[in-house]
Amino acid sequence: MLTKLASGLARCVAIAALLAGQVNATAADTAVGISAGSERSTLIDAARDLAVLVAPDARVSLDVLASPGSVENVRRLRGGRSVALALVQADVFQAYLDLAAAGDAEAAELVRPLRAVMPLFSEEIHFVVRADSPMKFVDEIRDARINLGERGSGSALTAASLYRLMFEAPIPDARALNYAEEDALVRLVTDRSVDVVVLVGGQPLRLLEDMRPEARQHVKLLRFSEGHAARDRVLQRYARTTLRADSYPNLLARDVEALAVRIVLMTTDDAPASQRDPLARFAGALCRNLDRLKRHGHPKWREVEPRLNDLGRGWVYHAATSRSIASCIADRVSGTVVR
Repeated sequence: MLTKLASGLARCVAIAALLAGQVNATAADTAVGISAGSERSTLIDAARDLAVLVAPDARVSLDVLASPGSVENVRRLRGGRSVALALVQADVFQAYLDLAAAGDAEAAELVRPLRAVMPLFSEEIHFVVRADSPMKFVDEIRDARINLGERGSGSALTAASLYRLMFEAPIPDARALNYAEEDALVRLVTDRSVDVVVLVGGQPLRLLEDMRPEARQHVKLLRFSEGHAARDRVLQRYARTTLRADSYPNLLARDVEALAVRIVLMTTDDAPASQRDPLARFAGALCRNLDRLKRHGHPKWREVEPRLNDLGRGWVYHAATSRSIASCIADRVSGTVVR
């Protein structure tokens, strides 16, 4: 605990020091809102890092807004001028794209102006069960009572999408639960009314990281089986990853194979003209300051590289921000970026 506290204080001191040189610049900054995640999420930590370590270089004042998750973040991008950026799970946006392609007019209108800025890090998908559960692998959850997460959250959509990919059917209503994460974990080990709790977030996920040493007596994490019949379908949308024992020393004795979903920074193509240049500047500053984010920000930033790779069917990059990032990538290759 003391080590974690010292690490957290060191990060705060480092960020405060970096902020000190930016105070005079904020008066003329363009205000831009970014919709992130809950107060305990990786997404809101990442957004706050962007506000401190990237936005000043772009002459932008980034207003970080908490939210229930990616589903709400997508809708907020269409909700007016207060939100111009959002951190979105790739599977959430892909679900809207799939609905639009299938003829859903509301989904088509929702996603029409939305654009990707840059793919960022991945968030791990954790399947938590009781320690005495006979289940060992994710593909054994078919007949379990599964807590997806709160209705409308990105976690709930991810859990439902994964279930459908694995078993080619939706989760039966009688077994699909929507408790808040903490409540679901309590029910898992007390009244046993929940069999599986699905948690989506970058490791170390605070809710699991903070568990006491006796946690292994009560809960365990399921592994993703490479031999699952639906493996190829699942890996078209989700990536293989590892839940590391050093992320959850009170829970894991060894690493566990798992799945992850990509987080993408998104914006909208119909932002007011006053925000177009600031958004382009912000994208360039993000690329230029990745090394700073890796040194002083959330550990997840260490996964991020500047790239504009193909994100899949229906995805479109924002023209102005992609030009800024492409220019920065070229500068990084030539060694002219100041880091």
